[in-house]
Amino acid sequence: MRNKFLLWGAILVVFTLLVALWLKTYYWIPLLLGSIYILGVYNATQTKHAILRNFPVLGYFRYFFEEISPEMQQYFIERETDGKPFPRNQRAAAYRRAKNLNDTVPFGTQLEINQRKYEGLKHSIYAKSPSEELPRVLVGNEQCSQPYDASLFNISAMSFGSLSDRAIVSLNRGAKKGNFYHNTGEGGLSPYHLEGGGDICWQIGTGYFGCRKEDGTFSPETFKKNATLPAVKMIEIKLSQGAKPGHGGVLPGVKNTEEIAKIRHVKPGITILSPPGHSAFSNAAGLLGFVAQLRELSGGKPIGFKLCIGDTAEFEEICEQMNVLKIYPDFITVDGAEGGTGAAPPEFSDGVGMPLEPALIFVNNTLKEFNVRKKIRIIASGKVLTSLDILRAVAMGADMCNNARGFMFSLGCIQALRCNTNTCPTGVATQDKMLIKGLDVADKSERVYHFHKNTLHTCNELIAAAGRHSYSEVDASMFMRGDEFDHLSDQYFPNILSRNKP
Repeated sequence: MRNKFLLWGAILVVFTLLVALWLKTYYWIPLLLGSIYILGVYNATQTKHAILRNFPVLGYFRYFFEEISPEMQQYFIERETDGKPFPRNQRAAAYRRAKNLNDTVPFGTQLEINQRKYEGLKHSIYAKSPSEELPRVLVGNEQCSQPYDASLFNISAMSFGSLSDRAIVSLNRGAKKGNFYHNTGEGGLSPYHLEGGGDICWQIGTGYFGCRKEDGTFSPETFKKNATLPAVKMIEIKLSQGAKPGHGGVLPGVKNTEEIAKIRHVKPGITILSPPGHSAFSNAAGLLGFVAQLRELSGGKPIGFKLCIGDTAEFEEICEQMNVLKIYPDFITVDGAEGGTGAAPPEFSDGVGMPLEPALIFVNNTLKEFNVRKKIRIIASGKVLTSLDILRAVAMGADMCNNARGFMFSLGCIQALRCNTNTCPTGVATQDKMLIKGLDVADKSERVYHFHKNTLHTCNELIAAAGRHSYSEVDASMFMRGDEFDHLSDQYFPNILSRNKP
């Protein structure tokens, strides 16, 4: 398609030039068209900017409003702190870190600093020098014979189908270079997850894609074949996700190509709705039995499960059964209600599930109450984008963090919010071959690597600023909140404070 546009563009330039020569006037028209054509050819062949690669001329309108003319963007479109679900300043920081550029900002914060709503890190007068070594976490208890040495920060679950083949390969190559893992999402273990050679956390959802029988139930034989691959380091059972807990995954029919259908063992062209729950188990004992079964079939690799907390009594029952059955998962991924997805009913995204922070506190405390915390790693997932987000999650009880949308930004995602329509303009969340061509794997995999590295480097700087030496020293005492300032105001400025209180 792109070649056809270039061919017709060349024909238009030549035709206009011949007409101008014949009329002996309007020579500026073919010169203008020729310049536009040359610009289009250049952008169609460059690899740095997916938008310009897919839209060689029209793509400049986006850059005009967001980069070339920041004052236009500021006054008429979007301020630095505007934009949902991620404001522009956070997206810009992710882009700069992915491109390995200077990520500093001028002139101070643009956030509204409100005493009562403020959250921040308690820095130390005696700050330390930051470590250059990126943090790692060992996953696997005594029941695991193949523990995995994981990075603190990893790629969260995103399926091939939701994301394009080039996006998946780019993520995996970046994970390989940065020595961190790449979660497959529930869409199955595709050839593109394996092509880059990066470490894999294979997610098993309710549809059992990649390990299912014809009737949609779990296939131990197929699972064993994939789970024993050297690239697969961990296996995650997906119970629910934050953006649509209790709903099941959704792959719109427009994105369900023949290739994707073959990998998932489903019919192409139809919308795929994963069941809300698992058919392999229906209670806490069954879940833990499934954990033990997968651990045996995989040859002793770390097995865990992912969930968004809803009914807290159900999680307490799982912990109780761990001690009864003596079966302990190696990790639990806690997803917050603020987590992302490519497609979900708005009621589920906006009003179902527990937010990440209270969920982490609850899971961490409950595991301690049942004396199983030391056996299980907690992974935080759900809008953990910035270095501060990572440290907050660790302070609330997490051992590691997963992120999806930040790594999408590193691929060039512009938060166009078209993930469910197959029209993603950057080629990240689409199966449209014309749009996918704009995403250059060699360039984007480097950005994935740099985003991971620079984000964790800033984590190290924050820990050092707080006067701490390691992540084992990170706890809630490192952070301050607005209500902590009230006693200071009451003590020194009682009259002023009383006038400001509602």
